[in-house]
Amino acid sequence: MKTEEKIVDFVCDTRFKDLPQSVLKTVKNQLLAVTGTTLAGATEDGCEQAIQFFRELGGKEEATILVHGGKIPAHDAAFVNGAMARALDFCDAIAPGPHIGAALFPASLALAELVGGVSGQDFLTALAIGSEVAARMNLSEAAYNGFDPTGICVIFGVASAASKILGLSKQETWNALALSFNRCGGSFQSNIDGSLSVRFIQGWVSQGAVLCARLASKGITGPKNFIEGIYGYLHLYGKNLFKGEDLVADLGQRYALKNIVFKKYPSCGLTQGPTDVMLQLMAEERVSAEDIDRILFIVPPYTHKLVGHEFKIGENPKVDSQFSIRYCVANALVRGNSRLEHFEESKVRDERVMDLTKKIKIIPDEAMEARGHTPFDLRVWTRDGRDLFRQMDIAPGFPGNPLSEEDHERRFKDCLDFAKKTVSRERAAEIISLIRNLEMADDVRKFIPLLLI
Repeated sequence: MKTEEKIVDFVCDTRFKDLPQSVLKTVKNQLLAVTGTTLAGATEDGCEQAIQFFRELGGKEEATILVHGGKIPAHDAAFVNGAMARALDFCDAIAPGPHIGAALFPASLALAELVGGVSGQDFLTALAIGSEVAARMNLSEAAYNGFDPTGICVIFGVASAASKILGLSKQETWNALALSFNRCGGSFQSNIDGSLSVRFIQGWVSQGAVLCARLASKGITGPKNFIEGIYGYLHLYGKNLFKGEDLVADLGQRYALKNIVFKKYPSCGLTQGPTDVMLQLMAEERVSAEDIDRILFIVPPYTHKLVGHEFKIGENPKVDSQFSIRYCVANALVRGNSRLEHFEESKVRDERVMDLTKKIKIIPDEAMEARGHTPFDLRVWTRDGRDLFRQMDIAPGFPGNPLSEEDHERRFKDCLDFAKKTVSRERAAEIISLIRNLEMADDVRKFIPLLLI
């Protein structure tokens, strides 16, 4: 059986009863993360401008703009809600970098409105299928080589969920995924340059998948051999480093989505370990910002390229700081924590933090790659002559070092504390309860009034 056919069969044939509890738990944590980041990111740079843009375009009122209210076409609602969900870069991700939930939830909720409601069980099934397909289509650092993984692999997962919610046939689902292949795109240069397009790549993924599924429902076809064809996904994006079997081995039995990462801190996944270890070192060795003489990190080349460059403030200080080990570590030293408010421009420009970033050196070493996706070695030299060494292989929130349930709820509440449009504690409790018991819900449109401020 072809790889494409195996994926289509998985999308169309999987039912709620087939999903293990561990998968449902991951998807619920994903929902909690994304609803929190959507509420907190709703007024971030570019989001309100995009909302105004699509309101001015008009069109059929199909789905709700979360937080702000009003309805626009479903694919446009998926775009703006996806951008808001990603704006703070505090949503779920998976190594080596795709952000799944921030595209998957907005698109799926928009389509749930479009079809007149979806049960909690069916919604969880669609999200689980979508997350799994995205995780299966995920590639490696060597294959992406600068492509933004979110823009490359996540659209397949969102299109899978969209096909499930729309009730597409197997042929239509095949075409939805095949059309999605032609929409892959995005570059990590957006992250390095600190541009707003980081969050809008998320919006394009969400929007594009909705359009692909709806076009497929009208009989529009895509390339049948979109994965294994001579110019298919594994050749163009996978650089012939993968085979079809790599994508579908034990599909439906072993769930790759359980490798989803939930960040402990509101910055790039590759800054999680350095932030966490520095905070631990401060507590254990009673080190403060004033004690630092110099700091050295040794990291894999992929980490160095994405978050190890010299820290400079450009057009978007928030993105600049989120994608900088130097800033994240200096911030932890100065403020003793890492919270959403610490990535606001006024905090980023703090001279105490800026001065400290200049004492931090980061060196790439290919040998580090053998230790995994997030390893690093750290040396801290203090003014009183101490030479402190720490290392980490698995950052917090990554598989093998998971967050606790308390950590997940703490993340969510940090988002609510940061949000410009405030949410009451009572409503926050309602959101958490709805997510934790979503399989009992008769209609997931119950989310919408809870996410309107």
